[in-house]
Amino acid sequence: MEALNALRAEIDTLDHELLNIIAKRLELVKKVGEVKHQYGLPIYVPDRELTMIKDRQKEAKKKGIPTDLIEDILRRLMRESYTRENQFGFKRVNPDIEKIVIVGGKGKLGSLFSHYLTISGYHTITLDKNDWQNASQILENANVVIVSVPINQTVNIIEKLEPYLTKEMLLADLTSVKQKPLEKMLAIHKGAVLGLHPMFGPDIMSMAKQVIVRCDGRFSEKYQWFIEQIQIWGATIYPVDAEEHDKSMTYIQALRHFATFTNGLHLSKQPVNLANLLALSSPIYRLELAMIGRLFAQDAELYADIIMDKPENLAVIESLKESYEESLRFFKNNDKQGFINSFNQVKSWFGEYSEQFLKESRQLLQQANDNRHL
Repeated sequence: MEALNALRAEIDTLDHELLNIIAKRLELVKKVGEVKHQYGLPIYVPDRELTMIKDRQKEAKKKGIPTDLIEDILRRLMRESYTRENQFGFKRVNPDIEKIVIVGGKGKLGSLFSHYLTISGYHTITLDKNDWQNASQILENANVVIVSVPINQTVNIIEKLEPYLTKEMLLADLTSVKQKPLEKMLAIHKGAVLGLHPMFGPDIMSMAKQVIVRCDGRFSEKYQWFIEQIQIWGATIYPVDAEEHDKSMTYIQALRHFATFTNGLHLSKQPVNLANLLALSSPIYRLELAMIGRLFAQDAELYADIIMDKPENLAVIESLKESYEESLRFFKNNDKQGFINSFNQVKSWFGEYSEQFLKESRQLLQQANDNRHL
C-alpha cells in the first residue's frame, strides 16, 4: 500500500498540473473568442478542427498514447471552448436591422434564438399569445418577424400576422414541418420569406456543429445576412426543398418518435423494475434506454403534433407494424435462415454506412459506460 500510495500521489500531482494546463488553454480560448467577436468569424471552423486533431494524433502515436484517447480529450475540450466562446457574443452582420419580433419568443426554441440574436447585437421583442391586443405596436417598423409556435398553430398564426406585415419585412419560421408554413407565408406576404428548421432541441449549450435546415421562399438576397449570422454562431446550414424536407421528417421524426414512444409504453406495462434493468444493462442497452427515457422528459404535445402532422406519417407507421409482424414470423416459424437472409439484405442496404455507424456508436457506448456509477 505504501508503494501504491506513492504512485497515486504522483498521479495526483500530474492531475493538478493538467488542471493548470486546461485553465491556461481555456484562457487562450477566451482571447480567441474576443478576436472572433471582433472580426465576425464563426466559432466553428471544420478544417481547423480536423487538422488539429490529426496533428495531435500523429504526435500522440509517436509518444505511445492511444490516438482515440487524445481525440476524446481534444473533442471534449473543444466542446467546452465553443460553449465558452458564446459568452463574448457575436459580430452583428447587418447593422441596418433595428427590430426583430419573435412570435412565440417565450417558448424554449424562440427564447434560444432570441438569446443568440440579442448577444449578436440585435434588438428583439417577443409577441406571445397574450400580446395580440398590442400586435400593431409590437410589429410596427419591425425588420424581421420570426414565427416559433407549436406545429398545429403555425399556419393560423402566420395568417393572423397578415394585416401587420409590410413588404420590407423578412418573414421566417422555425417549425419542424416546412411545406404548409412556407406556402402560407408566400401567400400572405409579398416580401422576403424564409423557412428554417433547427435540427436540435432548445437545451443545446452551443450552436457549434448544429444543423439548421433552410427552405428558400422568396428574395433570398434579402436574408443572406441572416444565414451568415447563423453560420457565425457555428451552425451548419443545409438547404433543401420544403417537400423533400417534410418527406424526410416522416422518417427522421414521426417514425422515430412513434417507435420510441411505443417502446416506452410497452416497457412500462411489463413486470420489470427499471432500477434492475439499469443495473444489469450492457452499455448499448443503457444508451437505448436513455434515448427512450429522454423522450418522456419532454413535451407530449410536441411529439403528438409531429406524429399526427400528415397522413403520410401514419402510412409509414403502418408499414413499421407490418415489418414487426414480418420479423416475428421468422421466429414463430423457427425460420433461422429466413432471418439471416433478411438480415443480410438490410446489411447490404446500409452498405459502407454500417462501418461508419459502428465507429460512431462505439464512441457513444464508451461515453455511456464512463458515466455509469455502480
